Amino acid sequence: MTTAVRVSEDLVREARLISAVDNRSVTGQIEHWARVGKCAEDNPELTYRVIKDILIGVEELDQGESSEYQFG
Repeated sequence: MTTAVRVSEDLVREARLISAVDNRSVTGQIEHWARVGKCAEDNPELTYRVIKDILIGVEELDQGESSEYQFG
């Protein structure tokens, strides 16, 4: 389900620039920032790099791209 949300023109302008670099839609870029921001607020001890790796891992699992970790 989608819902219309008002955001500032400044945020849209920034999202438009970054989305072109990251090959996302403007909406996709703002959604990405929201996911990262929510994760950062829920886990303030994590760095951006760790948060991004976690989100990549979740996406890999959702797409069935998982393998057993070999210890040692």
